[in-house]
Amino acid sequence: MLVQFWGQEFKINVVLGCFLGFLMAVVSSMFGFGGGPFMIAIMTLALRLPMYLAVGSSLLAIFFNTLTGSLRHYQYGNFDLLLFLIMFPAAILGGYLGPKIAQKFSPVTVKRIAVAGLLLLSLNLMGVY
Repeated sequence: MLVQFWGQEFKINVVLGCFLGFLMAVVSSMFGFGGGPFMIAIMTLALRLPMYLAVGSSLLAIFFNTLTGSLRHYQYGNFDLLLFLIMFPAAILGGYLGPKIAQKFSPVTVKRIAVAGLLLLSLNLMGVY
């Protein structure tokens, strides 16, 4: 399948993408982790999409999960309106500017930055710092 994005064409194997996406959903739900970073790896390595497109696609995919979770937290009274009013515009702006900035760097540099961010996140989750 040919996909056009900002004047560029990308050839994507839809069957492979659906299979790997389904597999990642099953594995992530079995073990209780988010599949976003792994989906980015699948899109860049298996589907050969550029990093800026993979990140944006992943963010769109998790948007619906985040929206549903946020609505449930609101129903349970676990909602901070001030924090939401600060974070929402920042997230929209970051989602718009991030791919534009990433497009100016080489794909290798963007991947290295993503790996560094995931390493820092994993170290934080393990309680190292």
